[in-house]
Amino acid sequence: MHRLLLLFSAAACCLLPLACDLQQLTADTVMVGTLLSTPEVSISPTAFLGLDGGAPPDGGDLTIPAQTAAFAFIGTREGEDSKPQGLTGATVTLAPTTGEPVTLTPDGSGAYSRSGNGDNSLKYQSGATYRFIAERNGTRYEGQVENAPPQEKLTALHPPEGVVRLSAGQTLTLDRSALSSGQDRTIGFVTVVPLSQNGDRGKPTYTNVPTAPLDLVELVAFPSDWKQARITLPAEAFPAPQQTYLVTFQSVRSGGPESSNLFLGSALLAGTADVGVVRTR
Repeated sequence: MHRLLLLFSAAACCLLPLACDLQQLTADTVMVGTLLSTPEVSISPTAFLGLDGGAPPDGGDLTIPAQTAAFAFIGTREGEDSKPQGLTGATVTLAPTTGEPVTLTPDGSGAYSRSGNGDNSLKYQSGATYRFIAERNGTRYEGQVENAPPQEKLTALHPPEGVVRLSAGQTLTLDRSALSSGQDRTIGFVTVVPLSQNGDRGKPTYTNVPTAPLDLVELVAFPSDWKQARITLPAEAFPAPQQTYLVTFQSVRSGGPESSNLFLGSALLAGTADVGVVRTR
């Protein structure tokens, strides 16, 4: 991974020789940050009805509230091949172009996070620039994501009947919208989770979201696998018959360090989601 970080930095300097800061290339401090938002989802009782004749939840539509979550990791390297060690004791804030900065809560081991579920101070604004700022022992580190993307809707997740019907163990193909000339496709994350009739979400049956902070650095360095125009969800994403699944597709834009004391390979992401419902036979 650490050789990958160096390769990424060298490649960035070759592509952007005027923008590449030697201090960023040799900086010991790494920042990884994400801001991800999902909209409110109302699920009709028909999403729980299939050939099995299952009963819908009581009280009409099931509503899953909107949620925005921010995460940051701050770490330091001691040498080119060392694993970054998390920095505790920092004050980490997320600052949008407009609106008040939001302070993230320390989780330990260099991780900081905040959830916007029921917290109106953390909001996602498409088109905004988001700055991730960490201050520790009088030193300030800053990175940012510009032009946070709007929601990208996938037609396959929204059939006329409102629910995608599949056989258990069947693949699902998602085609992304065509791009206008000169546009760069955003990164696409997909997660599939089983959904109970009362709205509880189980463990993901499929996700292409990196699971470790430093995996995000690899994603930003080589994003092509997450920018394909066609996404095929494997059969194992929908393993059980007569089951309702929630499919979340997040369109994400990447950013990087702004201050010269942050390593050039630091990875920052912001994006919002489209959500669909699948019912298996």
